[in-house]
Amino acid sequence: MDCVGQDPIDDQDLDFQRCLGDRPDDPIERVGGMTRRQLMQFCASVAATMGLSTAAGIRMAEAASAPARPPVIWLHGQECTGCTESLLRAYHPTLETLLLDVISLDYHDTLCVGAGKQALDYKHKIMEQHRGKYVLVTEGGTPTKDNGIYCKVGGKTQMQLVREAAEGAAATIAIGSCASWGGVQSADPNPTGAVGTHEVIPGKLVINIPGCPPNPYNFLSTVLYLLTFKKPPALDELARPKFAYGRLIHENCERRPHFDAGRFALEFGDQGHRQGFCLYKLGCKGPETYANCPAIGFGDVGFGSWPVGTGHPCFGCTEKETGFKKPIHALATVKTLTPPIAFPDVAAQKGEGMSPGAAAIIGGAAGLAIGAGALFLKQMGEKKDVQDSKDA
Repeated sequence: MDCVGQDPIDDQDLDFQRCLGDRPDDPIERVGGMTRRQLMQFCASVAATMGLSTAAGIRMAEAASAPARPPVIWLHGQECTGCTESLLRAYHPTLETLLLDVISLDYHDTLCVGAGKQALDYKHKIMEQHRGKYVLVTEGGTPTKDNGIYCKVGGKTQMQLVREAAEGAAATIAIGSCASWGGVQSADPNPTGAVGTHEVIPGKLVINIPGCPPNPYNFLSTVLYLLTFKKPPALDELARPKFAYGRLIHENCERRPHFDAGRFALEFGDQGHRQGFCLYKLGCKGPETYANCPAIGFGDVGFGSWPVGTGHPCFGCTEKETGFKKPIHALATVKTLTPPIAFPDVAAQKGEGMSPGAAAIIGGAAGLAIGAGALFLKQMGEKKDVQDSKDA
């Protein structure tokens, strides 16, 4: 039945309960590999992640369970297949449910059952039959030097394949930093002239889902939004979905309190590093990187399952000008608050004394306070003398 428009707040509403499969007298309805309730719960969580209402989650579930879902064609360029590997490790839902039931992944360079001409013929058949209706996903950078000869599939360069598939696509998504910006192979001196997908098909909107790899749920949420509302979600100036890339990593990082308190790890394995102090001085790029890594984690493990959570600085992989261009040891450009460099060292936090620099700063501050107090008292005395002379 059509559940769109049902009020998700009223748990007593029998129609909404039927949508969830909660009616005890109704058989459990299955949508592919999931029960209807599991699909509803999953789509509701996706909607919540995107800042949408539960009603939007219901609409997403209806779109995902529709018998005619737009096909997804997935092309590989210059990359390590890390984005696909990350997708393979999604458990809510599981891989087979994700690919066969939630989205209709009709062609994937790596996961295809067929091979060679058989697989390519099937891809072309999908592109012809569903022209203007399928979703194109690109993974990996596209080499442009020497007419793109450094990456070929079936005798065609990646540049030709992307342009050919994008011509009839209803939407194009670049998954991963390689497809979004060119990736590690585009780092100086960029010998193959690798670029992001949007540079190969100028004039067409390409939704970027950067990351090395990105969280698979950011990709899936974007696809579900496209299927449901027939338009991309709100995008930032780099064509990234704002629901996933609208906040600095620094804002939600579990080590942020240490940053604010001036507690930093100075070397890998030092006392501060072992205690989970801020990694800013080890080159963490969280203060200039937009992503939801600390909030959503990786591998369905939960809290702490991301680089900073495991003790390694963020290297800014979601940013075009940071991830593969700024050295890991270089300090981030803090977009919110830059900490002073003269904090006491880690040893001082344990009561083992204060560094000479910190003592000098505190001594100077105390001197300024005493001097300001003396000046204030002197001015008060002068004002009193003036007032007394007037009264006389």
